[in-house]
Amino acid sequence: MDRVVNNNDDLAEACARFADAPYIAIDTEFMRDTTYWPKLCLMQAAIPGFAVAIDPLAPGLDLKAFFELMAKPVSIKVFHAARQDVEIFYHMAGMIPAPLFDTQVAAMVCGFGDAAAYETLVRELAHAQIDKSSRFTDWARRPLSDKQLDYALSDVTHLCRVYEALTKQLEKSGRSHWLEEELGVLRAPETYELKPEESWRRLKMRGGNRRFTGVLMEIAAWRERLAQERNVPRSRVMKDEALFEIAAHGPVTTEDLDNLRGIPRGFAGSRGAQGLVDAVKAGLALPASAVPDIDRGPPVAVPPVLGDMMRVLLKIQCEQHGVAQKLIASSSDLDQIAADDNADVPALSGWRREIFGNAALELKHGRIALTIRGRKPVVVAVES
Repeated sequence: MDRVVNNNDDLAEACARFADAPYIAIDTEFMRDTTYWPKLCLMQAAIPGFAVAIDPLAPGLDLKAFFELMAKPVSIKVFHAARQDVEIFYHMAGMIPAPLFDTQVAAMVCGFGDAAAYETLVRELAHAQIDKSSRFTDWARRPLSDKQLDYALSDVTHLCRVYEALTKQLEKSGRSHWLEEELGVLRAPETYELKPEESWRRLKMRGGNRRFTGVLMEIAAWRERLAQERNVPRSRVMKDEALFEIAAHGPVTTEDLDNLRGIPRGFAGSRGAQGLVDAVKAGLALPASAVPDIDRGPPVAVPPVLGDMMRVLLKIQCEQHGVAQKLIASSSDLDQIAADDNADVPALSGWRREIFGNAALELKHGRIALTIRGRKPVVVAVES
């Protein structure tokens, strides 16, 4: 079989070879510079000793057999930084590959740092180097070059070795249950459901009253629906800055749009203008109970020194347990713990609380302290 699968017979043969494997390493190449939905250009799959690149752009190729393989529970589906890859499967086939394993998350659990770069894992665990020169090539152009295929297939062949090394580390450390907790988000369908009515949450809010927020919620949903329908990036429909300006002024006629600087010239006479105005009116009509209060005023005061001590403690605890800080708590989480013993943050529940949350509360209430020994910060108990 050629290493590029571009017909249904070869795809069926490849799926048969993968069918009973304990795990399958998977990667995708896609483009979305000019589209809303990612354009799948290539899928790579590998098991030890066998790897293929599946060409979804090949005329007449039916990917049903591969999607069915991804849904079978026999083999663990291994990705690195799985979210965007899984999003493609979810929107193309309405399914999430299962069981799912993400080597990026596993690497953070195993102490490879916050970024857990794939190149680092390949170098340290697979003892190989990745040629990154083909990473940003045009994957939609055909024919694919040998260099592109070498790069694409090496990603999944190396991934096999990375996965095997990480699973051994997880078994040795007894942290497999930590990983399971983290993978729950990647396995949940709601992670990949792009709901227009929730799209306002991705905007960088600058405060504002409920009237402003209500309009912003509705016009952001209008933009999201139009971008999905036209399959274009959100910014091609309307830029974020324009949405903020519209929410601030609340235009209720298409003629009002002409008075706003952020609106493209001629938009008021376009087909989308009335839909935008209708969205503004819908936002203005929202009852106060349906609009969150974004302008909450100044945050709860936290003594700066306590926040700094929390950050040092996080570093100490994560180094001691060999886990990435990013996986435990964000800077905002630390401030919330400093302000509230019962803050709704991940660090105060589950295995994170065992590693850091309990110690953070002990530090906050003076039952432990930080000091320097041998030029390193350490935690010491405080005598009562």
